[in-house]
Amino acid sequence: MDHINKVKIQTEGTPNPNALKFVLDKNILENGSCNFPNKEKSEDSPLAKRLFNIPSVEEVFIGKNFITVSKKADSTWESIYDRLLEAINQHFESGEPVVLKTESKKVTSSNEIEQRILEILDNQIRPAVASDGGDIIFDSYEDGVLRLHLQGSCSSCPSSVMTLKAGIENMLKREIPELKEVISV
Repeated sequence: MDHINKVKIQTEGTPNPNALKFVLDKNILENGSCNFPNKEKSEDSPLAKRLFNIPSVEEVFIGKNFITVSKKADSTWESIYDRLLEAINQHFESGEPVVLKTESKKVTSSNEIEQRILEILDNQIRPAVASDGGDIIFDSYEDGVLRLHLQGSCSSCPSSVMTLKAGIENMLKREIPELKEVISV
């Protein structure tokens, strides 16, 4: 058997005890990220579909060179870890694409405050959040209130509200005095 598609995988914990990050030795997405909050939404990803076939998998998030899998709180990593690794390896051995179609949704804005927010998110905040197996997506900015979507390990992390308020909101307020509040949607 030819092992050209064999991929090296390192596993990292995340701040969310119910999410594990599987870091690959190659890029699997050209840009952006893909979030699959449940099995029904995984139709565009053969990899996510394969992972959702494992009982207890609750969410799959795919980044540039990693996959974050969130499990149901009542299951243990010991009960599914080997099956997750096997499913990821089988996927790459199959030669199937990671995702069938990706829409590159680069958010831009003509609003000067929104543009500054987007630059800080893209250059400072999103890389840090990706290192924890998640992502933060701009939703809207209106009347001093910034709405963000938390994805991957961040979406169900017990410390995500603290990260959002103490970390992200404080950082953005220092740079953008017009900002009053950051909320998760």
